[in-house]
Amino acid sequence: MPDTHPGPTPHVNPTVPTLPESDAARARRWRRTFLSYYRPYRRVLLLDLACAFLVAGIAVAFPLVVRFITGEVLGGPAPIDPGPIYAAGGLMLALLAAQVAADTFVDYQGHMMGTWIERDMRRDLFDHYQRLPHAFYDTQRTGQLMSRLTGDLEDISELAHHGPEDLLIAAVKFSGTFAVLIHVNPALTWVVFALLPVMAVYALYFHRRLTAAYLASRVSMGDVNAQVEDSLAGIRVVQAFARENAEARKFAHQNARFVATRRGVYRNEAWFHQGVQTFTGLLTVIVVVLGGVLIAGQRLTVADLITYLLLVGVLVDPVQRFVNFARVTQAGLPGFTRFMQIMDLVPAIRDAPDAVPLPDVRGHIELRDVAFAYREDGEHVLRDLNLTIHPGETVALVGPSGAGKSTLCALIPRFYDVTAGQVVIDGHDVRDVTLDSLRRQVGIVPQDVYLFAGSVADNIRYGRPDATDAQVMAAARRAHAHDFITALPDGYNTDVGQRGVKLSGGQKQRLSIARAFLNDPPVLILDEATSALDTHSERAVQAALDDLRGERTVLVIAHRLSTIRSADRIVVLTEDGVAEEGTHAELLARGGVYARLHGAVLAESVQ
Repeated sequence: MPDTHPGPTPHVNPTVPTLPESDAARARRWRRTFLSYYRPYRRVLLLDLACAFLVAGIAVAFPLVVRFITGEVLGGPAPIDPGPIYAAGGLMLALLAAQVAADTFVDYQGHMMGTWIERDMRRDLFDHYQRLPHAFYDTQRTGQLMSRLTGDLEDISELAHHGPEDLLIAAVKFSGTFAVLIHVNPALTWVVFALLPVMAVYALYFHRRLTAAYLASRVSMGDVNAQVEDSLAGIRVVQAFARENAEARKFAHQNARFVATRRGVYRNEAWFHQGVQTFTGLLTVIVVVLGGVLIAGQRLTVADLITYLLLVGVLVDPVQRFVNFARVTQAGLPGFTRFMQIMDLVPAIRDAPDAVPLPDVRGHIELRDVAFAYREDGEHVLRDLNLTIHPGETVALVGPSGAGKSTLCALIPRFYDVTAGQVVIDGHDVRDVTLDSLRRQVGIVPQDVYLFAGSVADNIRYGRPDATDAQVMAAARRAHAHDFITALPDGYNTDVGQRGVKLSGGQKQRLSIARAFLNDPPVLILDEATSALDTHSERAVQAALDDLRGERTVLVIAHRLSTIRSADRIVVLTEDGVAEEGTHAELLARGGVYARLHGAVLAESVQ
């Protein structure tokens, strides 16, 4: 098959190159992405905005009713008819009831809409995490990734809810108040509103400072989470080496950095809110003083001044809502920025546009002139490697550490992409088939076993959720795990604990092998699969693995050479590539690298 992928793939970079994009274009695209999350809830959004409009309109209407009572009714000739007062009071009660109903909808359904959007974004981010390749996680800290998934999105939820309604309410109250005030007294109104540009400049200045402070705080919180995750995940090592104080010092350092970033947030928030309160008080003083002067000059009535003071109180609310909008924006935008920074990563390892499902394979594997380096500018782990593995053949890979044995096996299911060359299964380049169909037919039992929180049975059937209990038990028997499982307190329903902490290393390894047996893949990779087993268990599992010969292609990575003597072929890898290959007996007779490795192992066992 001709090489259809002549160019190297920058596998160490979890993204593929994209077209250059200006800051403005990226901002527009991110804005469209954010607005797209409202689409499923546009009916709720429209009702929420309608109720917000009603709340704002009623707030402006109340002072007008008061002005009617104080100016038109009480300012009229005696005797005063109480009827209009009762009617105005009834109208105010009706407006109050409508305002309460609308405000309740805004508070409840608006928050729910924000929560739904948060849920959808968290789902999309988690799904994207699942698609990012191993190279991405080689350079990331789990705590930072968790922070983007939790705290960041909580702030985005607040922005999604409060942003639209706060802007609408502020706009309606501001414009409505301005319209009424300019009608009551244009001169006083222009004096009051002349202060607004000053407030706007002040707000914009601290908006920029708060945005930067919130972003720094988010990053710092992610570092705290990463430190906690690292320390708790390795708690047994920490305690074994009595390093509790050292870990506490590292945590204290990250915690102190977080406090420093929050100090910047709260300092800027304090100046921001203090400016708003000062502005509000200044407005009240100006209205009272100038209003009193206008009343003394008979250019303003007492009723108009009362209306003016009430409306200035209403005018304060838009300012406070703009402040709140700035707050949730400053908290939410850095979170959304961090969200989009991940969502913009296009996995380099993904299905090609014309990828096809890999048909049921026989297990014929070829590595053609394969080269690989973990870093684009780093040394190659593999170079010009050629290897053919026949269907049903058991091939063992041996060699010194760092020779590329595990790397070679990671290229077959496309955990990484080759830098050059091809990996071919049954004539199909692995880059031309869908990842799902490829990885379903390549089973892996890793050296570092990971068990999920849950029962023994849940972990065995992880690759086949629909497997019956009988099939689970059959797989456990083939892995020689059934006996120890039935001896557990709840048998197959026993909870294994976080990361399988309640089981021994050998027990976890056998569950991992049972998981692979249940999945029954045509290609099976065993990466030091028996390394954690005692001699008795190793022999039992090795017997089970021998039963698989002829049924599937098996690649075995092992440092214990005793476990691979019966392999159909042993391939010896060194830093220079394939040094030699053959059966156990052939390689011993050759007296080469394998024979020296075998001799070193025998010497070790004698000592």
